[in-house]
Parts: sequence; structure tokens; C-alpha cells
Amino acid sequence: MLRLLLVEDDEDDYVITRSLLDTQRRVRFDIDWAQSYDAALNAIREDRHDLYVVDYRLGQLTGLDLIRDAWGSDPKAPVILLTGQDDYEVDLQATRLGVTDYLVKGSIDTPSLERTIRYAVRHHQAMLDLRRSEERYAVAVRATNDGIWDWDLAAGSMHFSPRWRALLGYNENLISDTPAAWFDLVHPDDIDRLHCAIDHHLAGRSAHFENEHRILHADGRWRWVLSRGLATYHPSGEAVRLTGSLSDVTERHDAQQQLVHDALHDSLTGLPNRILFMDRLAHCLRHHERDRDSHCAVLFIDIDRFKLVNDSLSHAAGDCVLIELARRTKGVLRPDDTVGRLGGDEFVILLNRIERLTDAEATANRVQRSIAEPIHAEGRELIITASIGISHSGAEITAGADELIRSADIAMYDAKRKGGARCEVFDPSMRQRLVSRVSLEAELREAIDTRRMRAFFQPIVDLGTGTIRGFEALARWPAGPSEVSPARFIPVAEEAGLIGALGRLMLHDACRTLGDWRGRGVVERDTTVSVNVSPRQLTDPALINEVRSALADSGLPGSSLVLEITESTLIERPEQIRDKLHELLALGVHIHLDDFGTGYSSLTVLHHFPGNTLKIDRAFVDTLANREESQVIIRSIIGLAHNLGLRVIAEGIEHPGQIEVLTTLGCEYGQGYYYGRPLPAADLELLLADGGTRHVHSVAVRR
Repeated sequence: MLRLLLVEDDEDDYVITRSLLDTQRRVRFDIDWAQSYDAALNAIREDRHDLYVVDYRLGQLTGLDLIRDAWGSDPKAPVILLTGQDDYEVDLQATRLGVTDYLVKGSIDTPSLERTIRYAVRHHQAMLDLRRSEERYAVAVRATNDGIWDWDLAAGSMHFSPRWRALLGYNENLISDTPAAWFDLVHPDDIDRLHCAIDHHLAGRSAHFENEHRILHADGRWRWVLSRGLATYHPSGEAVRLTGSLSDVTERHDAQQQLVHDALHDSLTGLPNRILFMDRLAHCLRHHERDRDSHCAVLFIDIDRFKLVNDSLSHAAGDCVLIELARRTKGVLRPDDTVGRLGGDEFVILLNRIERLTDAEATANRVQRSIAEPIHAEGRELIITASIGISHSGAEITAGADELIRSADIAMYDAKRKGGARCEVFDPSMRQRLVSRVSLEAELREAIDTRRMRAFFQPIVDLGTGTIRGFEALARWPAGPSEVSPARFIPVAEEAGLIGALGRLMLHDACRTLGDWRGRGVVERDTTVSVNVSPRQLTDPALINEVRSALADSGLPGSSLVLEITESTLIERPEQIRDKLHELLALGVHIHLDDFGTGYSSLTVLHHFPGNTLKIDRAFVDTLANREESQVIIRSIIGLAHNLGLRVIAEGIEHPGQIEVLTTLGCEYGQGYYYGRPLPAADLELLLADGGTRHVHSVAVRR
């Protein structure tokens, strides 16, 4: 948890900023509020906070005055400045005072604020690490034995100490006592800067001479050295001698360069990280502002189903995949382009100076083809695909680098929504869809938490006798006078990680309803209730206890509960899922395989399916009357099921003709609108009481 001080004299702005902080879920904050300049200064001097968010306007004074009074130009913690408008001079002053970042009110949303805070904390820590490292190396350098040199300016001769020669690997015979012996070894790119520093000091314009430069070691490699010196002057004011030291600072220089590199690059792939990528993107956009004919584009890349690689293989295998994909992506880009890694399986590409949007699309296609080549990890061949979103500087995007990336991210999400393994170009309608989706997710979360999600029930009927054998519990979301379609909220629940909570709610609601009906004699004792179980639930270790709890709370035996899983779930993780199914069967529950025929069926997996029933997808039942091949497929599925000792339920029955064909083909059970639409428990109970609990044809006719 981060302790945050929010300095804001306007209570409304404080409430808005606090709301943005509270709604993000990645970082937990303990927020203190200082409403006045003096209160803020006192709070800062107590040194109790990890982060400061400071408004620029604080009455007669400003946030910059506060920072200056509190720390000078070296804040002890990251500082983010909030302003009402974009002002370059304010930004410049803030940078000089050590402010980590600068945000304009009105254009801040929760994701951008959360990312800014993460960047500020990480950047401040990186700078602290860099400073500490420099201090450590400075101490180490002072503790070493430096080489000494003395230059007699009048005579034009030099003396080099043995240590000076030893540092460079030369013996006394190889180094003459002349200034050229030093200068001839200096790197050509550094010699002018060295002469300039010496001349500057000899002219009295600096208190001492100091210069870092490269010098040729006897082993043929360039070493970084630090030369320091102090001139001796004749009473006439003329410099007559320059005496100093030489230190080998190669390790410090390399370490400093490495620290800078690490602060700006991803540790796994070596690609530029968000900080460096954003800097290059901002530079590119500034160039675009000066030259409107020069465009740039951002490609946001997300690996499709990457979590499956980590879960099914290992995180080490996932790292190997990311490293290889980074290498391939770099290989298809131009030298001026940049590919960076934002984290996880998210990559971004900056295409610099493109002439047409089609250039960006062509690059995205090359990247996808490169990624799709087989990858070998842990002895397996993997086929990886990616979804790519594209935004470009010529679009209606005005908020700079952050919005360009956010727009590409939105376009990538749209590519995911359309099935993945494709690229999409951002347009404003995508943003509106995303806003609607986020709103729907929030409402769905609340509906689950407040138990407004309800189980509706649809009969499962013996086709030969019309007897009700069970009910399928289906999630429904009544929202005011209307109802939100499952086709809308189920995908959102899956993407938002809410499907597990929704499944648990339906499980307990369904068992409780059937237990109540059994206790009051509304249904026969052997009537079952079916509940859909998501892949996420099946991999949840708590599922077994949840089922036990639902059965115990409702007083139902295990045999009254049916758990339905989809065919694709069984195919993707056959061994893991099969083990979990055996645990469930040990509780006495039944397992049905739902939507059979719509996935990439595996007869081997089906042969080992531990359940007792298949459900034929409604897509085949719908076309029974006008497509002969549907009858062929259903006949084959029923024959296969019976040969394996499985029963069959047909979904989507809507008229008697379908029942006749299905019965002829040997299908035992069915469900669909012919027998009744999904209804709330109370409504269905009234219909059952009216039409009888044993036969539903009369109920169906009335409906």
C-alpha cells in the first residue's frame, strides 16, 4: 500500500481525483488530503508519504512554490503535478524542480492516472538507485591509486608516474615524456573536448580541470579515464604548470551506462520499456507538429491466449516465447522504427515517418506472419497468433503520446472482440463501444454482488412420454423493464473474470430452488437441475467444496445435480479436466457434455469422457426440416453416443416435427421453446401446478 498526500485546495477537484484513485484496482492507496499551502508544507516535512499529487494553483502561491519550499529541487518522493491547462513554462519549471510527471485536469482518466503513478514510483526509484550507484562508485574511485602527471607548460615536457603508465598497460620505454604521449592515445572523438577543458581552465574560466575521455590501453581496447588537474600561475598571471591525476573509470562508466540502459529497457527482452518508448513517441509527435506531412503510427500487440502457454507449460516457456517474438518483431521493422514491451504479453511498435496508413497495416501483417511461424519451447511446437491495434498521428487524436497508445490499445481490443489473430485500425466508434463495455462490466459486477442476477429454468423432457426429467438453470439479468441478453453479459463476465462468481451464484440458486420444490412436492423426487460450469470454475480448486456446500445447503443428494461443460473445455485440457470431473462424480453428481458438435471434436477424448449424456447443439436441430445433412449428423452423433453408453439431449426444439424426427433417430430427451421458455422459479411453478408436474405438452400449448 502506498501512502499518498493529495494537495488540492478545491474540494470538488479533490473528490474527483480521489474517485479516480479509488476506482483503479491495481494499487492500494492510503490517501491524506492537505487543503492549504501551510498544511501541505507541514505534512511534507513530516516525511510520512510515498507519493505526492500536488495541484498547481494553491491560493496566492503555487504547487511549484510548495515543492521549492519543501525540498528545493530534490524531492524525497515522486511528485505528480496537476494543472488546469497545458503550459510549457510550468512543465519546464516542474522538471527543474524534480517533479516526476505533469498531468492536465480534464484529460485524466483512471487508467492514465494509474499508469502515471506507476511510472512516477518506478522512475523515482530508478533515479535513487542510479544516484546511490554513482555515490558508491565515487567512493571506490577515490580509494584507488590514481596515476599522477605533471606538465611543465613552459618547457613543453611531461612527467608520468609509474602508476599512470601501469593503468594503461605501458612500460616506461613505450611512453615518452611529452604531451603528445598522452594526447596521441586519446580517442579521436574525445580529443577536442579534452583540449577545450584544458584551455578553459588555463584561461582561468574554471576552478580546476576535469574531463572524462577514452584512451587506448596497451591491450588495444579503449578505456574510460577521468583526468583532473590544477594549474600553477606565474605572478604575471601566466599558467606555467598543470598537475593532476588520471583514474580508470571504465567500470563506473559501464555500470552507469548499464543502469541507464536498465532504467529504459525491459529486463527480459532487452526492448525499450514504456519510459523510453514514450520518449521516442513524444519526439516523433513533436516532429509531426512541425511537419504535418510526416506521420507516425503506433501498433499495439497482444498475444492471443498467452495465459494458456504459461498455464499449460510453464512461465519459463512463456518467457522463451516472449523473447523469440521480440526478436522476430525487430527483424521485420526498419532501423528507424521502435518496438517496446509494456509488460506481460503486450508489445508496442512506433513506425516513424510513414507516408500512408496502409504502410502501418502492411507492417502489422508482416509482424503477424512472423509471429505465426512455429516456436519451439520445452520440446513442443507452438503456433502463436497476435491481435494488433493501429493508431496514427493523422487521426482525430490530439492528446499526444498517451492517447495515441490508448487508441491503439482500444483498436487491439476490437481485434480481440472479432476473434483475434487480426489487426484493426482505430476509429472513434471503438472508444464508444469500449466505454459501453466498461459500463456494462461495472453494472454486471454490481448485479452479481447484489444478487440481481437470477436463475431462470427451462424443462428437460423425455421425448417419448413428455415427462419432465429435469430443468436447466440459465443465468438471466432483469434490468428494469427489460432484460440484458446473455449474449451480451456472458462474454463480458468471461473477459472480466466474473464468470466464476456468476457460476457460483447460479449453482447455489439452482440447488436451493430444486430443494424447495422437492420439499413441497412441486416436482418428482428424481427431477434434476442442470448448471453450466465454466472452464475457469473447473480449474478453481474451490469448485468441489462449492458443490458440496450447494448440495448441503439445499438438502439435495448429489444425483439431483447435473453439471454441464462445453465440448471445447474438455478438448483443451483433457487430463486436467478429466481428473476434476472424476472428483465431482465421486460426489454423486452427473456430468453432461454441452454444445456437442460445434467444437473440434476428439473421439479419443470423448471415449474417455466420464459423464453420461451428450447435448446436441441447437444449430443442428434448427435445420432438421430443411437440411438433410443435419439429420445425418444427428443420427451419427446419437449412434456414437449410444455406442459409448451415453444418452442424448437435443437443444432448441421449437415444433412437434422436430420431436418426431429426433424420436425416430433415437434421441431420448429434449428441451426448447416448444416445452417452455426459461422462466423465473415462481412463474414456472405456477405453470407446473396448472399443467401438472409429469407432462408439459399442455403447459407448452398454453404458452
